Amino acid sequence: MSDRQIYDIIIVGSGPGGMTAGIYGGRAELKTLILEKNFHGGQMVSTNEIENFPALPDTNGIELSNKMLEHAKKFGAEIEYKGVDSIEVLDNGLKKLISGNDEFLARTVILSMGSTSRKLGIDNEEKLTGRGVGYCAICDGGFYRNKVVAVNGGGDTAVEDALYLSRIASKVYIIHRRDEFRANKTLQTRLFESGVEPVLNSTIKEIVGQDKLEYITTVDKNTGEERKLDLDGLFVAIGGIPTSDLVKDLVELNPQGYVITNEDCETSVPGIYAVGDIRQKSLRQVITAAADGAIAVHAAEKYILENK
Repeated sequence: MSDRQIYDIIIVGSGPGGMTAGIYGGRAELKTLILEKNFHGGQMVSTNEIENFPALPDTNGIELSNKMLEHAKKFGAEIEYKGVDSIEVLDNGLKKLISGNDEFLARTVILSMGSTSRKLGIDNEEKLTGRGVGYCAICDGGFYRNKVVAVNGGGDTAVEDALYLSRIASKVYIIHRRDEFRANKTLQTRLFESGVEPVLNSTIKEIVGQDKLEYITTVDKNTGEERKLDLDGLFVAIGGIPTSDLVKDLVELNPQGYVITNEDCETSVPGIYAVGDIRQKSLRQVITAAADGAIAVHAAEKYILENK
């Protein structure tokens, strides 16, 4: 195996966490490869405006993604647009990644496959995503200052989103399919004191708008009564789906499928790390993913030195 190229770090996925890992890996003079099956940037590229990334208040997802990749390449990181079919830990500690007919070897692997927001699955949802329909109130809530918005969901994230929006928007609805919320009692108490209007026992029947969201129609599950809500924004907060199938039999996952790590982004398998939205964590944003990428490379570099 000595005649084959061995990378110090292979990063699977090129979201902000993966590309930051590429920057830090290259800058540390570690032989670094990013494998990406789609377009670099992950979910970030679908964000029309990003106004909370330090020093870049007027950027967008595609622009920031391109700059991150350029930065990683500047320091020597490579990228190949190939998906990964499997990851195996060899007896000597090296990691073997299979991509179609190609095989890659690495001393360490950083998982950066991200997650996808769980969708409602109704007409116009995809068309109006980024045009009134969103999945991250903390990311995009600032665009709805003094406007009318709704949150769909009943767990901690949905209630937290509604509370956050209540400090920004002129009116906030929270739509939940059951007659009570699943969020913890403290959050519920704050919600009921906030002025947010609950729309319980209800589901969203339709999302309406041409170039942007105009209104939604809800249906009461008990009575069948329909209600029209004129909205500027709708945030869907019914959970995420981690892209972790690749490693479900390799590293430890939580019941929701997110990769469990420690504060150094180390998984249950030595030499394998997870960053960004695929990792079990409380806040999933571009800036926290980027931080993960830096932390993971620091840990990987230490691992490489200790296992040469």
